[in-house]
Amino acid sequence: MSIAVTEADITAPETVGDERVRERGGIGRLVRRPEMASVLGAVLIFALFMIVAPAFRSLEAFSTVLYSSSTLGIVALAVGLLMIGDEFDLSSGVAVTTSALVATMLNYNLHLNSWVGAGLSLLVALAIGALNGYLVVRTKIASFLITLAAFLVLQGLNLAVTKLVTGQVATPTIADMEGFPSARVVFAGTIHIGGLSIRATVLWWIFFVAVASFLLYKTKFGNWIFAVGGNADAARAVGVPVKRVKIILFMFVGFAAWFVGMHTLFAFDSIQAGQGIGNEFLYIIAAVIGGCAMTGGRGTAVGTAIGALIFGMTNQGIVYAGWNPDWFKAFLGAMLLWAVLTNTGFTSWAKRS
Repeated sequence: MSIAVTEADITAPETVGDERVRERGGIGRLVRRPEMASVLGAVLIFALFMIVAPAFRSLEAFSTVLYSSSTLGIVALAVGLLMIGDEFDLSSGVAVTTSALVATMLNYNLHLNSWVGAGLSLLVALAIGALNGYLVVRTKIASFLITLAAFLVLQGLNLAVTKLVTGQVATPTIADMEGFPSARVVFAGTIHIGGLSIRATVLWWIFFVAVASFLLYKTKFGNWIFAVGGNADAARAVGVPVKRVKIILFMFVGFAAWFVGMHTLFAFDSIQAGQGIGNEFLYIIAAVIGGCAMTGGRGTAVGTAIGALIFGMTNQGIVYAGWNPDWFKAFLGAMLLWAVLTNTGFTSWAKRS
């Protein structure tokens, strides 16, 4: 927002009217923050379940909410960065399962150290992300369609290869493999602080949000992400490597999917080949609730974290309140609509201020 300033305004003492203009400008900047709607939504949902669900007030419930939010939030963070860059990835949900399946089957069938299998799985996850990104920038086909195709391919491979190798849709245990205990501590460990149990994914989630925030606002690459999402042609004209940025963002999603896949593997040992389907929409929803624009160029890492926290509070709060779980999707859909409308309304109001 720009305010015309005359020479008289500069030399004259500050008046009440001037103060109101400055205050209104500050409020305008505040409500234009992408995560503002998600902050208000998180406060309202927290207050609701604190009132209607006594069990929600316990430390155990708080731990569960954070854990549920973190496993969604890690991938939602990468998906949010990709959306700021004006692209989508519909394969992220099954990519989590693919990463876990690759690691566990390599470990079991080749008798590898668990860390070696995890490392090879990371290479596969990054390759999938790079391929998605390359196809998008090379063919100029909408990422929605490219990653939808990747979703179907990965879903089919997850089931077909798992049945071919193991004879069933679940993988065998690898808990007795070398390196499994240490990998479990890193990806699926628990820290006890007083009466609060904090899962490793919560700490990793906070760390990744901090790194992503630094990346977005303190580095040249972060500026490139916003530029590419805001106007790719203009960004290209001033020397931004648009194709490279988008491919790297898709690889970020691949990394996040791998990380959550490793958590799933080392927390539960066995992987069901059909799991993960539908989670890609939850990642996108969390990012949108957190303030990421569907048209790119707008969003924050903290906003996606708040969007994931809203998911965790809603998911667990409905259980603690004793409500029918069928209400969850309706509640989440209403929250998504509210976030979109509120973000739009806040932005319009701020521009008029």
